[in-house]
Amino acid sequence: MNVIETENLSKTFRVKQKEKGIAGSMRAIFHPQIKEIPAVSRVSFSVEEGEALAFIGPNGAGKSTTIKMLTGILYPDGGRAEVLGMDPSRKRKQLACKIGTVFGQKEQLWTHLTPYDNFRFFGAIYDLSDKETESRIRELADIFDLNSFVNTPVRNLSLGQRIRCEIVASLIHRPRILFLDEPTIGLDPVVKENIRSLIRQMNKELHTTIFLTSHDIGDIEKLCKRIIIVNNGQIVLDNSMSHLKYHYLNRKILEVKQQEETAPPTAEGITVLKQKGSHIKLEVDTGVLRINDALRLINAEHVEDITISNIPLESIITEIYKTADAGI
Repeated sequence: MNVIETENLSKTFRVKQKEKGIAGSMRAIFHPQIKEIPAVSRVSFSVEEGEALAFIGPNGAGKSTTIKMLTGILYPDGGRAEVLGMDPSRKRKQLACKIGTVFGQKEQLWTHLTPYDNFRFFGAIYDLSDKETESRIRELADIFDLNSFVNTPVRNLSLGQRIRCEIVASLIHRPRILFLDEPTIGLDPVVKENIRSLIRQMNKELHTTIFLTSHDIGDIEKLCKRIIIVNNGQIVLDNSMSHLKYHYLNRKILEVKQQEETAPPTAEGITVLKQKGSHIKLEVDTGVLRINDALRLINAEHVEDITISNIPLESIITEIYKTADAGI
């Protein structure tokens, strides 16, 4: 069963153009020049119930605009969207009772209140009985391990604790779909993994549909089985995570700081991206050479620091475009 369906969904913003100088400013007041900026252009996709989908792309790709249309915040200019059998723009209030949202950079909790008081507040907003709200708080506090700080004011919580509480607040009313926008932004690696584990557990045990946007490849790899990449308001890839891993995530960036300048390692699967003095930046094709084998080629006695990271998302999108243009 599909819980989200879009067909040729489109949205264009009309923006006033500014002109320089006094004369330009006067013209802008009485005869403003309007520029149309297409944010989303004829996007079509569907999401099954219980699916964990990554909806990603660079800044300005149209991700947030699409989410706002799916949640009823924005009206589309063309095409249609249907979420849980409802038109989001026409039945926003009814839909709000069936979905949840978590924005990593925007707080929805009252910081002077405790998480418990916030959860009670959200229970009242969604017309839950006191008994049902208390039951949900106990259940979710156990799942997300909140009991040690559930009565501590939100302003005194760490970022990781706050994000866990933000997710719980969005789950109080048992939503069927949870929209997550950069849920692990700004978190340290250990806390990130904890949040990811909780989201996986929620998807598996509560069968909540996950609609995730993130710039963190780690979030996408570990949470989602399917990925949609958008750029310039259009879908450029809609495929399984296993397909993306096989074709585009088989490379790592290896940055090495050495005590003194030395020659970079040479082997099939290693590309030197940059070398400046004792700093070397390498790209390792893990389909050809395992990362452990690449590390063995580096003289450990002279190494001061090593960083291993994924290929940036923007680079993956660029490569997907090149592949499409080449007809591969």
